[in-house]
Amino acid sequence: MTYETGLTWLSEQCDELADLPPAEMDCLIERGPVSAMLLITERSVRELGHPASLQLGRDVRRLLDSGLADDTIRTAWVGSTDYAFDPAKQQVGRREWLERIELAWLAAESHRDPGFTPPPADPVTDESLCAAVHRATAPVAAVLTRAHEEGEVFNPLPLPAPLVPALEQVITGACADLGFRLFLRAVKRHALPLDGPSRAALVALGERLGYPEGAVDQGLQGD
Repeated sequence: MTYETGLTWLSEQCDELADLPPAEMDCLIERGPVSAMLLITERSVRELGHPASLQLGRDVRRLLDSGLADDTIRTAWVGSTDYAFDPAKQQVGRREWLERIELAWLAAESHRDPGFTPPPADPVTDESLCAAVHRATAPVAAVLTRAHEEGEVFNPLPLPAPLVPALEQVITGACADLGFRLFLRAVKRHALPLDGPSRAALVALGERLGYPEGAVDQGLQGD
């Protein structure tokens, strides 16, 4: 069971390539990451019940409606998932990539419910919540930066922006909730060991944001 939802559910699916369904792995190899992401998007609508599947549309629209630079969006995405799913591998712009995901999601939702109406993006932009996310993630930022820089040595298409600043821009420039979930995905992807206070702060913030019990803890490593 996973607690991930929306765009971070997609990120989780792309984190362990060996766990991808054969059709999606074949698509990744033969047609590239963008086409594979569209298949995974369609699967999300089949596998996830509401509101988890609706969150994907909200998350994508939150990024599309933001003023974030393409490089920031790419870094935040690739830094929280496997490099194999970098849309730059197919020279596809980040907003075009998000628009394709949104169209695939809309088509799948409309197939399930012909009268489907997309929900509003409802980004979390409250300044106090944005500040709370920054406070909870700050103690982990330095170790995440080091882990990301070490991983970049093996990236054939190095990211154009540092990971932590890109995630911070998502938090303040798009949505505090989405930025926090992407930050958590990056921490879990790099299997960073967390001390007790850092872990407790992240869990407490998840509770404040209304995440179900266990959502933050799942996949986190102890020190």
